[in-house]
Amino acid sequence: MPRPEDSQWAVSVAQVASRAGQSKPIDQVFPAPSGIGDHVVGVREGADVHVVGSFDSIVDGLILTARITAPVHAECTRCLVPLKRDWPVDVTTFFPYESKEAHDSARSGRPGKGGKNGKEEEVDIIAGEDESEDTYPLLANGSFADLEALIRDTFVEAIPLQPLCRPDCAGLCPQCGVDLNDDPDHHHDVVDDRFAALAGFKAMLEAEQ
Repeated sequence: MPRPEDSQWAVSVAQVASRAGQSKPIDQVFPAPSGIGDHVVGVREGADVHVVGSFDSIVDGLILTARITAPVHAECTRCLVPLKRDWPVDVTTFFPYESKEAHDSARSGRPGKGGKNGKEEEVDIIAGEDESEDTYPLLANGSFADLEALIRDTFVEAIPLQPLCRPDCAGLCPQCGVDLNDDPDHHHDVVDDRFAALAGFKAMLEAEQ
């Protein structure tokens, strides 16, 4: 059975989970997990995802405050131009302790900076709420935080469903496919052929006269 620490997305947090008020900075690159988008817009599996921030220990768990940046590939849905850019997303995520023992261990420690009027008070409210998409479990008795699901969920929600190369993209000509961004004056003289038969009949009558 694979161990939590063997995961490519595992971060050791045992040293800060021991008591409230501790902080651990993170500045690390992880491979993008599978399942982020598709061939139109998404993050390629294995691409470098940069996580910069910190884990802060409170009474009920750890708070990760970070900026996660991934290379997002996309295709403009109007003009079909390939797009590629680094996409940053700011996250604040709660990792609750998975056992009462780990919880009690943290509670017995010294309070962090600001005490109950600081960051602990803010996150105690989160800890009292029902588990949500912004809550992820700690593993191995609180020793590791696995960021795989967090990275996937973050970018599945953040990347646009209909990406554009620019907000005012003019798209392609529906007649010939020319990029109207490069030739804004491009147009076709469209003849309505619904009356072509009548025009032919009229010409025939005029010829008989």
